[in-house]
Amino acid sequence: MSSSRPPSITTSSRPYHDHAPITPSTLRQSRTVSSSSMSDDTPGHSAGPSTRHEPSADGTTETTSLLHDHHAHDGPCDHGTFSPRVSSPPLRGGVFDAEIGSVADSDGSGSVPSSDTLLKGNWKKTFSSRVKSKKMTDSSTLAQQHGVQDSWGMYLSYYVPFLIWIKQYKWSWLKGDFTAAITIASMYLPMALSYADNLAHVPPINGLYAFAINPFVYALLGSCPLMVVGPEAAGSLLIGSIVKNSIDLGRGEDDNAVLQAKVAGVAVGIAGATVFFMGVFRLGFLDSVLSRPFLRGFISAIGVVIFIDQLIPVLGLHRTAKTTEGVTHGSTVQKLEFVLTHLGDRHNLTAVVGVVGFVVIMVLREIKRRLQPRYPGVAYFPDRLLVVVLSAVLAGNLDWEQRGVPVLGKVEAASGHTFTFRNPFQLSHMTHIRDAMGTSFLIGMLGFFESSVAAKSLGGEEIIEGMQLSPNRELVALGAANLVGACFMAIPAFGGYGRSKVNKSTGGKSPMSSVMLSIITVICIMFLLPWFYYLPKPILSALIMAVAWSLIEEAPHDISFFIRIKGWTELSLMAVILAVTVFFSLNLGIAIGIGLSLLQVIRHATRPRIQILGRIPNSERFANAEDHPEDLEFVEGCLIVKIPEPLTFANTGELKNRLRRLELYGTGNAHPALPRLRPQASNKNVIFDIHGVTSMDGSGTQVLEEIVRNYRDRGVRVFFSRPVSRDNKVWDLLERSGIVELVGGRHRFVDDVKDALRMTEVEDFEETGACAVASDNLS
Repeated sequence: MSSSRPPSITTSSRPYHDHAPITPSTLRQSRTVSSSSMSDDTPGHSAGPSTRHEPSADGTTETTSLLHDHHAHDGPCDHGTFSPRVSSPPLRGGVFDAEIGSVADSDGSGSVPSSDTLLKGNWKKTFSSRVKSKKMTDSSTLAQQHGVQDSWGMYLSYYVPFLIWIKQYKWSWLKGDFTAAITIASMYLPMALSYADNLAHVPPINGLYAFAINPFVYALLGSCPLMVVGPEAAGSLLIGSIVKNSIDLGRGEDDNAVLQAKVAGVAVGIAGATVFFMGVFRLGFLDSVLSRPFLRGFISAIGVVIFIDQLIPVLGLHRTAKTTEGVTHGSTVQKLEFVLTHLGDRHNLTAVVGVVGFVVIMVLREIKRRLQPRYPGVAYFPDRLLVVVLSAVLAGNLDWEQRGVPVLGKVEAASGHTFTFRNPFQLSHMTHIRDAMGTSFLIGMLGFFESSVAAKSLGGEEIIEGMQLSPNRELVALGAANLVGACFMAIPAFGGYGRSKVNKSTGGKSPMSSVMLSIITVICIMFLLPWFYYLPKPILSALIMAVAWSLIEEAPHDISFFIRIKGWTELSLMAVILAVTVFFSLNLGIAIGIGLSLLQVIRHATRPRIQILGRIPNSERFANAEDHPEDLEFVEGCLIVKIPEPLTFANTGELKNRLRRLELYGTGNAHPALPRLRPQASNKNVIFDIHGVTSMDGSGTQVLEEIVRNYRDRGVRVFFSRPVSRDNKVWDLLERSGIVELVGGRHRFVDDVKDALRMTEVEDFEETGACAVASDNLS
């Protein structure tokens, strides 16, 4: 009697499309149902073609049916329905809990006292159990199991790392920490003055505040012992753009130092609050959102902007720039055009001082770089401090100020009092808060990304036991440091790799070097400010140009790498950010760069990664049929689909279309204009391998329910293999949504793909047998 099955696809004739593997799978049609499993009503019926193979050592051959009877013991099985069978897979839910319950009851008490009963009468433990998070509660249980003392001090030390490293501090570290602090101060305090005066457009003392306050706060809360926070060129430049924008909007004049410091404090406060609350809400994973090409393109663009900006004071064109319309607040291209067309208007002595200073700084930097591998002690040489001190001495003795060379002048706070406390979030600052909101958010994000890179580069060595690098705690520490700094109108300060590397190479062992750096800076502010009077501004600009050059010189390596791997998308992103920043503005370049990066992330996240599986010949293993279709066998009458990821609203939007393509063409790479290439009969059974579906949200569950319902309405049988355990939230969603009921019950959820194929054989055989009986009755 003929079978109602679709015809087998053989290797001799390959209809439909070339994607079909050369040899069809024998997982279904090559295995025959054993006679013991057949009903007496259907004698001699065969479930499909069979091919003979040599038996294996255990008696199993390729002709052994998937429904082959396994005897649980020797001799005949005459126990009826309850005859012993081969052992079943372990149950998915409830069994382990039941075993625990049975063990608990084995002492004869019959019950286990509840946690409320145990805690009754001890209000401290009761309060502790109420306020602890689930992770802390689980940790407490784990600590008790291993005999470890569990206390609030342990958790407090985790969130305030100062309590960890101060207990382990050794006097032998003091020399290294002090040396590192002195070295960093000599190299970077002049840079702080430059950043504040030339980039942020605030009083120079506000740059020193960033080294007096922020490193100290970070030393208390930061999780990276060797990282030193301080002002950076990018953040200072963004503060300067906010100050310039405030002036352009008519909020004040160029010479209003109090207003400029106030605006800077508001912007830094918003940036600090943004980063702080990102840490509180555990958004540390965001350091992976923006791509490496974005960061490299943005940092290179900042380097170009800073370098061209500083050409004006280095060449002595600052007076001409102030009287030329559209230069001071113009784009980078406008400033470059101004420099090239007004070289004849330069101040000669200023230009000589600035250019010579830049050349000396770069030469000394290169000498240190080449000598340091052979002579590590070269790292201690304060080359920048030497240039600054020598230029200040020459400026004072040769009377450069009277000869037209601009000097830093009197360094003092805008309010006239050092360390004046001012709340950046008071209502009178609401206008400035609205103006600075967008750019301040970018300052916080960029500072966190740069700090994250530095922390990951330095946090590999566990110098202090128990201090573990944590992105969320880093956010809290950086945010708190900038919030405190904003109250004193400091410019933004975040972690920097170069500065932290100097700290490590010059003997720094612990956060005490940051504490000492803050102390040294406070001493400078209190007693040494008059010594800064004769610092030539061209030298300070030359220092910034050297930093800008270091930002640019890293780009060629990344560009050559992406060219080598043909990463045209990454190169295009870098080029767009650079071009927009140079030709238009820094803020627009940042906005477009972040937008393009987020589009890439969204595109990647929303693309379904489902795969059609094929059988590896002579095995019961399955692989992606789209990689090497010629090496795999398809399974007759079955579409096996692997879902290797959690189902969320993001990646289920195109799931139906992707699945439809697999049905029609057997691949997701076919153009939808093609006619059907895969026969309808090949989709009689759909098996979902959901081992990777470890979580689902409501939208993903709804889409999956609609897919299953559509299949059932079309008469397609649906099976699920390798589902999660039944005490998992995913299983609860499958039951509540009705998916379990739609497919036909829990028995349609099996432990492996081969078990699902076994069930398809059973149901195919039952349908074929029923059709045969009906045909005999009609005849």
